[in-house]
Amino acid sequence: MPITHRQVELFRAIVQGGSLSAAARSLHSSQPTLSRELALMEQRLGYALFERGSRRLQPTAAALDLFETVQRHYQGLAEVQLRAQALGRAESHRLQVLALPALAQGLLPAALQRWSRTWPDGCVAITPAESPVLEAWMAEQRHDLGLTERAQAINGCELQLLASLAEVAVLPAGHPLLAREVLTLADFAGQPFVSLAEDDPYRHLIDMLFAEAGVQRQLRFQTHSAAAVCALVAQGLGLAIVNPFTARASAGPRLHWRPLATRIAFEVHLVRPNHRPKPPGVADLAAALVAAAAEA
Repeated sequence: MPITHRQVELFRAIVQGGSLSAAARSLHSSQPTLSRELALMEQRLGYALFERGSRRLQPTAAALDLFETVQRHYQGLAEVQLRAQALGRAESHRLQVLALPALAQGLLPAALQRWSRTWPDGCVAITPAESPVLEAWMAEQRHDLGLTERAQAINGCELQLLASLAEVAVLPAGHPLLAREVLTLADFAGQPFVSLAEDDPYRHLIDMLFAEAGVQRQLRFQTHSAAAVCALVAQGLGLAIVNPFTARASAGPRLHWRPLATRIAFEVHLVRPNHRPKPPGVADLAAALVAAAAEA
């Protein structure tokens, strides 16, 4: 027969208090009652939990092991209680936003700054994710809003175009090509180039454009992240072409960007789940994203 929640509760009280009398006081019960319950618990378990013979009950090794599990249970219960209380306060709702890493870095901060003026105590959890994981999670209605560059339909979601921009070139400080206001594909001839990963759709498009233009680059480094691309460029390891949000966020004394004569489109779409309850603040955050994208 399984032990009861009441028996687990008294077991915890005995270990913490060190005696039946202390446990009885904390549980507002009597010592004989707890003694009978403890004996029944040990009978059901088939082994002793405490060593008798002194004024204090000494827990056995098995009891100490069990106590660790019991404590984790109560800690989890405390977290549930705190979360349940927080959900009763409108300002404590935590919005869940799923975004491409480039947009989490380059667009969301400006939008959250604007949103925080209206929701100074609001909370937002930002989860970066790449495609196709992003689309799959949004289809499962896991998040309140999503930010993606893909215009493809997502089951159970509505897409809104936020911005239609263009990829830009990033160059290390002191590079001779910074003297030009706009770069052409021919300007990259013979230059060391930092690429996105081979499975990235923008990598395929950029390689195709250079191939069609007959421009040969020195392809030495590649990485999955546009932010990592910019970090490599800032170290003088080559030139690159990245999205404008990451270029702007990474720009500084060691990294500069220039527009390209050849337009490589970069679109940003807001994803809204249709079947997920809309928590307080989500409409204002969507509006802040629209405004931040317009400023870009």
